[in-house]
Amino acid sequence: MSQVPSQVSQSLLESLKTIVGNHHVLTTEAETYRFRHGFRFGSGSVLAVVQPGSLVELWRVAQACVQAGTIVIMQAANTGLTGGSTPDGNDYDRDIVLISTLRLIGSHLIGEGRQVVCLPGATLYELESKLAAIGREPHSVIGSSCIGASVLGGISNNSGGALVQRGPAYTEMAVFGQVGQDGQLRLVNHLGIELGNDPETILSKLQAGTFTDADISWDAGRGHDGDYVTHVRDVDANTPARYNADPARWHEAAGCAGKLVVFAVRLDTFPANKNASVFYIGTNSTDELEDLRRHVLTAFEELPIAGEYIHRDAFNIAEKYGKDTFAIIRKFGTGFLPKMFAMKSRFDIFTKKFGFLPVNLSDRVMQALSVLIPNQLPQRMLDYRDQFEHHLMLKVTETLTPAMRAYLQEYFGKVTGSFFECTPDEGSRAFLHRFAAAGAAVRYRAVHHREAEDIVALDVALRRNDREWFETLPQEIEDKISVKLYYGHFLCHVMHQDYVVKKGYNAMAVEHSMLPGLDARGARYPAEHNVGHLYEAPEDMLAHYRTLDPCNCFNPGIGQATKKRNWLAESV
Repeated sequence: MSQVPSQVSQSLLESLKTIVGNHHVLTTEAETYRFRHGFRFGSGSVLAVVQPGSLVELWRVAQACVQAGTIVIMQAANTGLTGGSTPDGNDYDRDIVLISTLRLIGSHLIGEGRQVVCLPGATLYELESKLAAIGREPHSVIGSSCIGASVLGGISNNSGGALVQRGPAYTEMAVFGQVGQDGQLRLVNHLGIELGNDPETILSKLQAGTFTDADISWDAGRGHDGDYVTHVRDVDANTPARYNADPARWHEAAGCAGKLVVFAVRLDTFPANKNASVFYIGTNSTDELEDLRRHVLTAFEELPIAGEYIHRDAFNIAEKYGKDTFAIIRKFGTGFLPKMFAMKSRFDIFTKKFGFLPVNLSDRVMQALSVLIPNQLPQRMLDYRDQFEHHLMLKVTETLTPAMRAYLQEYFGKVTGSFFECTPDEGSRAFLHRFAAAGAAVRYRAVHHREAEDIVALDVALRRNDREWFETLPQEIEDKISVKLYYGHFLCHVMHQDYVVKKGYNAMAVEHSMLPGLDARGARYPAEHNVGHLYEAPEDMLAHYRTLDPCNCFNPGIGQATKKRNWLAESV
C-alpha cells in the first residue's frame, strides 16, 4: 500500500509533478502496484512512482529526491528474478521514490553500428530489431528479451545470457549520477563522447544524439568482456566461469545494482550469425554430456554460439505451462510480450478489488485457454523427451557446422545418447521451448496454488571442472518439493534450478537448507541475476556498493545489507 505523505514528502511530490507532469507521478495503490511488485519476488510501499520523459527530467527528479533525503530505487523493465529493482518490505527508514525509466527509450548506433549508446529504457528487443537491419546483434539476444528486459538492467546486474562467446553484460563506458560523501549528486561522463560540461547540456545532447564522430574517443574503454571467450575454455579450473559477485566484472555502471543513476551505456555490437545450425542432443548419462562439454570447449578453434540444457521434467512443465507464451511469441513476435504482461498486470490489479474472485486469476484463465492451442513442439523433440532424461541444444555457426556434425556422428556412435540436426524451424522451436521454461514454474505455482507454497529459484554457477554437475538433493529437502525444473547455459556451467515447494513449508527455509550443499560443491550463486534481496552479498560486494553509494540512498538493502542511511548498522 502506498504511504501517507508527510508535509515534507508532500512538498517533494509537488516538485516531482512540476518536473514530469501530474500524470507521470503515481501514488495510489492501484497505479503503483505493477512497479512495486517484483516479477517473481519482492514488494513494498513507495511514496511515489515517477516516470520521467527525458534524461533532463530524470536528472531533475534524482536531484529533488536526493535533496529531500528520500530513497531512490531505479527500475527499468522489472523483469528481474531476485527483487533487485523493487522495495523489500516496509522497514525502510526513509520514504521511497521508485523511478521507472520505461519512457526513456532510444539508442544511437556509432562507428557504423559497431557500438551502440543505449538510454535507460532501451530494451533488448528494440536493440535487436535495430541492429538486425545492419546485420549485427546486441550482446544478448533471445531469452530475457522475450519479456522486455532492458539493456541497462543487464549491465547494472552483470546479466549472463546464453551466448557462450560473449560472457556477462559489461562495459566501462557510461554516463551516471552519483552521490558523494558530502551528499551531493554529481553527473559523471565516462562515455568517451564529448558532450559539454553542464549536466543538462550533456544529457540533452546525449538523448538527441547530437554528437559527431569527432566527439567520440575510440579507446575510452571496453564495451564487453572480450576475455570471456578464453576464460570459459579452461575446463580444468576449480572456479566458475561467471557469477554475479566476481569483482573482475564490476566497473562503475557495470554491476552497480542500482547504486548509481545510470543515464546511458556504450556497448559493443557483434556480427549476426547467419545460416546457423542447431544440433539437438539427448542422453540418459550426465557423464556423456560432460565429456561432450569438455571436448566442445577445448577441441575446436571456434566456440558454439550457444549450448542450452533442459531436463525432461522442465521440458514437460514448459510444454504444458509455457505453451501459450511459446505460441504468442511465434505468432506475434517477442515485441508483443511486454504489452501482454502489462495487460495481465492491469487485469490482476482490477480483480484484486473483488475478494470473492480466486487468486492468480489471470494465470488460471490463460492456462485454461492454453488447452485450445495445438501442440507447438516438433515430433522429433517429443520422441527424444520420451527416450532421454537430459537434452542439450548446440547452436553453431555455418563455418563450424561441418566439423561439429562430424564430431557428433563419431561421438554418438560410441555412447548411449543420440542427436539429430534440426531444420531451421525445429531449431527455432527448440530454443524457444528452452526459454519458455523460465516462466513455467510461475504459471505452475499459480495454477496449483492449493498444493504449492512458493517457488525457490536459484541460478547457480558451477565450477568449470565439476563433473558431478547434476544435482542430487538430500531426502529431507526432496520431501518438501513437488516439482524441480533444471535448465541452463550448459557450456558455461550455469544452471537455473526452480523448485516448487509443497504447501506448508517455508520456501525461504528450504532455500537456505540448499545453500550449504552448493557451498560444499564450490558453486557460486547467483550466477547472473544479481543478489537482489534474496541473497546475502559477500563483503567485497558490499564494499563495492558502499564505494558507489556512500550515503546508502540508492536501492538500500540489496544483498540483505542494512537499509539505513549512511550504512548504519540495523541495531543503531
